[in-house]
Amino acid sequence: MERLTLRTGFELDCVRHEAIDADHVRVFLSADNYQDLRASEILRVDLLPDPPQPATLQPATAVLHTVSTGQPTAEEMRQMLATAGTAHNIDEDLLLSVIHAESGGRVTAVSHAGAQGLMQLMPQTARENGVRNAFHADENIAGGTAYLDTLLKRYKDNVALALAAYNAGPGAVDRYRGIPPFRETRAYVARVIREFNRRKQASALTAVAAHIAH
Repeated sequence: MERLTLRTGFELDCVRHEAIDADHVRVFLSADNYQDLRASEILRVDLLPDPPQPATLQPATAVLHTVSTGQPTAEEMRQMLATAGTAHNIDEDLLLSVIHAESGGRVTAVSHAGAQGLMQLMPQTARENGVRNAFHADENIAGGTAYLDTLLKRYKDNVALALAAYNAGPGAVDRYRGIPPFRETRAYVARVIREFNRRKQASALTAVAAHIAH
């Protein structure tokens, strides 16, 4: 087993990696699940001594069979968001906007890089925030919210920078002293903020309509 430290600040655990050509490396998350990276993206490679096999290193189709909880109902989701939002003083609509951009609300979502669940937590991030099973909606939301809270504090409540760090890693944000010039990251930040504003506008219109009705 190996742990790859990326220049973005993320760490990626894998079975092994091999060079494809002078500029690209193939990273095997499992025997038949891999991701191709530019060699320049990898900062360091460390060997891991006999780690337990985490579910994240299985192909997405296999991971789905390990999920012991189903998709939460709208009411269950609301309660989870309310609990996590209150614990960290983060707007529930912001959390829901992150979930919308990260996973489309799918509990079993797995990215090519190995991010898991509703808020797409990388295995290292999940562990650091007390998440035992990233496919349990309540744990994922609690862990993702705690991580977002850490980033908001780090960037003094600058939502755009916190979101950029959530997507590309705080190392990238610090290195570029702002939102990194990555197309994916900039599109992600804009998408989350746009969704958040849409939800706030819809709530305001609902409140006005309710006031007029009374």
